[in-house]
Amino acid sequence: MKLIYLSTVVLLGAVIACSNQAKMQANNQPMPSDNVRVFQAEDHTGSSKKFKTESGDSSVVLMDEPGWISFDMDFGVAARYRVQVFAQAAADAQIWVEDYVDNTDGRTYNVTGNIPVTSTEAVSEFYIEGSPFNKGAHKMKFHVSSGSVSIDKVVFTPMVEHQITPETLTQKMDGDDWKLAWSDEFDGDEVDDSKWTYDVGNWGWGNNELQYYTVKRKENARVEDGNLVIEARKNDDGKKWTSARLTTRGKVSFLYGKIEMRAQVPRERGNWAAGWTLGDKYRDEISWPYCGEIDILESVGFEVNDETGDGIAHATVHTPAYYFKINNQISSTKNIPNMAGEFHTYAVEWTPTEVRGYVDGEKYYVYDKNANDKEWPFNQAQNLILNLAMGGGWGGAKGLDASITSQKFIIDYVRVYSKE
Repeated sequence: MKLIYLSTVVLLGAVIACSNQAKMQANNQPMPSDNVRVFQAEDHTGSSKKFKTESGDSSVVLMDEPGWISFDMDFGVAARYRVQVFAQAAADAQIWVEDYVDNTDGRTYNVTGNIPVTSTEAVSEFYIEGSPFNKGAHKMKFHVSSGSVSIDKVVFTPMVEHQITPETLTQKMDGDDWKLAWSDEFDGDEVDDSKWTYDVGNWGWGNNELQYYTVKRKENARVEDGNLVIEARKNDDGKKWTSARLTTRGKVSFLYGKIEMRAQVPRERGNWAAGWTLGDKYRDEISWPYCGEIDILESVGFEVNDETGDGIAHATVHTPAYYFKINNQISSTKNIPNMAGEFHTYAVEWTPTEVRGYVDGEKYYVYDKNANDKEWPFNQAQNLILNLAMGGGWGGAKGLDASITSQKFIIDYVRVYSKE
């Protein structure tokens, strides 16, 4: 298979100029160069059946029915990538890209979400942004899930290089009193760039979510009246939905402690609000759930009563032994009065042996499986994440209210405590 190495600068100037890239470069590490990768479809290494290759201005593989072609890719940098598919279809079709097809867990890693291909008379570009790929060799597949597609090539362009977190705060868990170790009270005029990084893109985020996460865009993430407001907006900025996902990755990570947030969740059907942690070792999808995940708060709109605002808080951890993709995650729920109409306090106490979940100071969750690394990856640092998704496997499980145009997840503060 041919790997074609192109200059990122040239390709960005030629075919993928993007209004958000200046903001991303200002907020994150400099854009990588000379790390664009191209898969030419005619050079595939295998296929679900023998597909015909047609020659013309460029050689295309005619995938005349749902199936796949496989290829190898060697990424030069760990980053969030723009994935461009150059293809033609006589009628609407759907495509996606799979990573790590050789994984030993029997997982299917859809790293682009489902990309719609519309009917075109010539080869055209279809793309998504934000797909994570770690540096190194990847065995991959290009899939047609519906329709018939003539595929020319797939181009992978790094957008934002993965940021290594320079500092880990380790909290003591023996003592009588809690002492504040880190916080964001959201008392300033804007999101504090010294504490938060923005994730970017619309690749589905492993759950077929609908939103595009933007970077430093006040319509989606802003400090207002002493609160962080994360707003999902419909038909906004040329996207179906926009929203924001803030993380401490690249700034600071945490090991143990009490992590607490005071928040008010949105109420309409289709939203999925979360405050959670993700292991600092995450690079791309094969990192999870080996890196660990602690869900301090999850709320989905279809569980919130439109009139009363009553809802359900979910606390969960995900580990290699227990996670939702194999449907055995260990969770607890708690009914919360007026969850969408007023603020409540959500917390976890994370010790070297267990994770305990609380709402308004009342314990309702314990995870204490720690016999081995597969049960307990939580002796490694985690990053904080705040996000508001729309749709997806859980948020969209009962559809999305077609009448809504905006949803807001409002956070008063996030605090991390140590014992003393």
